[in-house]
Amino acid sequence: MVVPELRAWRAARPHVVRIKRTVQPHVTRVAQAVQPRVTKAAQSVRPQVVRAAQAVRPRSVKVTTPRLTAVAATAGLALAAGAVAFAGPWDSSGQRTAERDWAASREGEGGADHGADHGRSADTSPTAPKPAPSAASVLTGLGGSTVSVPAPTQKALTSTLDRLLGDPALGGRRTAVVVDVATGKRLYGKGADDAQTPASTTKIATAVAALSAAGADHRIETRAILEPGTKEVVLVGGGDPTLTARKEAAGWASLRTLADETATALKARHLNQVTLSYDTSLYTGPALHPIGSNPNLAPVSALMVDEARTDGSASGPVTRAADPAADAAVKFAGLLEAKGIKTTTPGPSKATNRSQSLASVSSPPLSALIERMLTNSDNDIAEAMARQVALATGRAADFDGGAAAIDAELKKLGLPLSGAHFTDGSGLNRDDRLTADLLTALLVKAGDPAHPELRPILTGLPVAGFTGTLSDRYADDASGTGLVRAKTGTLTGVNTLAGTVVDADGRLLAFAFLASDTTDPSAAQSALDRTASALAGCGCR
Repeated sequence: MVVPELRAWRAARPHVVRIKRTVQPHVTRVAQAVQPRVTKAAQSVRPQVVRAAQAVRPRSVKVTTPRLTAVAATAGLALAAGAVAFAGPWDSSGQRTAERDWAASREGEGGADHGADHGRSADTSPTAPKPAPSAASVLTGLGGSTVSVPAPTQKALTSTLDRLLGDPALGGRRTAVVVDVATGKRLYGKGADDAQTPASTTKIATAVAALSAAGADHRIETRAILEPGTKEVVLVGGGDPTLTARKEAAGWASLRTLADETATALKARHLNQVTLSYDTSLYTGPALHPIGSNPNLAPVSALMVDEARTDGSASGPVTRAADPAADAAVKFAGLLEAKGIKTTTPGPSKATNRSQSLASVSSPPLSALIERMLTNSDNDIAEAMARQVALATGRAADFDGGAAAIDAELKKLGLPLSGAHFTDGSGLNRDDRLTADLLTALLVKAGDPAHPELRPILTGLPVAGFTGTLSDRYADDASGTGLVRAKTGTLTGVNTLAGTVVDADGRLLAFAFLASDTTDPSAAQSALDRTASALAGCGCR
């Protein structure tokens, strides 16, 4: 029988393999170290095991499986007891004396999470083992200061990063900045104020502007309304790009729920046949991005379901429905039909101020949409977030209005915008321009205790080797795996990486690396990854 591979295991397997490669040398060394002792222990208890087996085996009785099991268990217990005795002696607390003596001989080591303040009585005798050191958090500094941990020096960082950023794979133009998140001090700069095409790292700016203007708790509503005196039902788009028609909504706003509640409300009014329309008037301007039709982005509409994807996928490039709003309305009609409500073929319309509410569903908080956008580099969410900034600040919800709103909101936050130019929210437009200085300033602002509403930016960044657009990177680079959190950016000839990293001393650093005129995207990505990993492994003082 062939057992199909579970989807969860298929997703987790690369990480398990990576962990196995990391721990296997240590397991081998431990096994080699203890093997002589285990062998000696086995030899010492073997006579007792034999005698025990002979004692429990009557000569005239046939040996059965249960009896063999009993003999094996007895032998196992005897062997274990012998091994334990050999490994001793043990003290009254259950700790091997040799280990305790070894610990007491070590120089003082300690950490905030392992001392007397955490539930254990303090032992201040000269021979007492010191507390174990605390592990550094990936997001150290978000809730408090790391000023007590020394920051890297500019000289040491320059020595480390100049060599890595000199890699020819990074093309003809490369800029970089590293900043200490706790203090905001720049520790390294290379072309810090030179504006370059940022690609998808633009989404960091979009995220900051959206959370600042609309708020982390803001939710986007999709409504079904009834025009009074008619049988017209209008599906009104509110700009939620995460609205889904899937059976399992997984916490996102559900078109199925909206259809169920709408059908219930219509039946209460004794209506079982209606004219169905849809309203996308919240957004203005062209729906098509300036780059044209692209599998990375659906036409931007205030009403869409599952990002107008045509293959059931949740992320990545795929053919999209040419008219996302019409596609959503057709699916809504089908769901109503399944509940006994007949509809006409949906067409565009506009809800009036006299309309009556039938039902509505709301997206999760904006913070969740921002995290999903950054983790998966979701262009559809990014363009929707740009329009949310425009709506929150009284501008037209189109490409130009969104870009202007992002710029204005960042200016209000006091961020360094010299040389910056926005044309969209996703970074797909090659005319976007950002500096490494601005990208790191955005990340520092997100870590500022005075701006907790911006925290989803840091928590939404992909984790090296594990999540989002970094899940298939760092496979051969254990030094950065799990420690680098960064937004990726890729266009033809452009490779960027901006995020945070905890260095060897536990200091949280923000970095931005931008490279233009690259010719080999894979080599450029690897060079950027190595540079970020160098920060993770560097005390650099």
